[in-house]
Amino acid sequence: MTEKTKKTLGLIVAIAVITAVGLYLWRQNYKDDALEHIASGNGRIEAVEIDIAARQPGRVAAIEVREGDLVRAGQLLVRMDTESLQAQLRQAEARARQAGDAVSTARSQLAQRESEKAAMQALVVQRQTELAAAQRRAQRFADLRQQSFISQQQLDDQTEAVDRASAALAAAQAQVAASDAAISTARSQIRGSESAVDAARAEVERIRTDIEDSDLKAPRDGRVQLIVARPGEVVGGGGRVLNLVDLKDVYMTFFLPTRAVGRVAVGSEARLVLDAVPQYVIPARISFVADVAQFTPKTVETQIEREKLMFRVRAQIPPELLEKHLAQVKTGLPGMAYVKLAGDAPWPPQLQVRLPE
Repeated sequence: MTEKTKKTLGLIVAIAVITAVGLYLWRQNYKDDALEHIASGNGRIEAVEIDIAARQPGRVAAIEVREGDLVRAGQLLVRMDTESLQAQLRQAEARARQAGDAVSTARSQLAQRESEKAAMQALVVQRQTELAAAQRRAQRFADLRQQSFISQQQLDDQTEAVDRASAALAAAQAQVAASDAAISTARSQIRGSESAVDAARAEVERIRTDIEDSDLKAPRDGRVQLIVARPGEVVGGGGRVLNLVDLKDVYMTFFLPTRAVGRVAVGSEARLVLDAVPQYVIPARISFVADVAQFTPKTVETQIEREKLMFRVRAQIPPELLEKHLAQVKTGLPGMAYVKLAGDAPWPPQLQVRLPE
């Protein structure tokens, strides 16, 4: 190693040591100044994760995004193969047409049965008229027979004519009843055919919905974090294809001891300082405070032991701020969260909000 290289390395080490010492002293001084109304804890930036999954089993046809891409709500992410669904759709549409034809046939049969009933009703009226006429003639023949103007055979013939007219009337009335039964059957067939049409149409709509769901779209704005399946692979129903992080639901989870967490309420102001960009101070608000300690001493809880209890706290970054800096939002970054315990106390100059332009 040359002398020049040694000097350069020594200079770099010296600068690193000075920076670390300066940062440590700044934090110590700051901690002393803000101890009364500021609590802090270290954590990492997190976001709500969303799994994009296929609702139906199938083959991945194409993936339209790459890992790390920013996507907007409604954007197409994945296309699933729909050839099988398209075939099912054609089959269901054919069944729907067939059911529709069955309805038309049943309605035609109903109209025919109603026409037959009308004809039978007219025939009943005719038979009733014929019976009445035969009965009148028979009465006259009976009177004439009493006066011996006609023979007994003539009277018997007329009586038989009355019986025949009565039988014809009964037959016509039976045909009307049969027509009523046929009409009821035809109406039942219509209802059954219409139900089959509704079922076939519902099947068509279901398959169309499955086809539409084969285009997997982003439910909200986010970033593609992980692609699990690749084109050509087969996934089951509910199988995950890729993973998104919701960049409008970003927060830092950190832990506070018992003494501090007792003074923190949901809605309290907070500030986040990330290790990657310590020059910026990000505003946030407490959105969650655990009501159960994350770990408990195994022994009796003395005052010292109670101080070891840690509670999980979540500081939420405002969605409107995230929307403004969407491209810069990244999860997993470590940093510090600071919470103001006294609502009316001012933030120290070091924690005044500073955001990128």
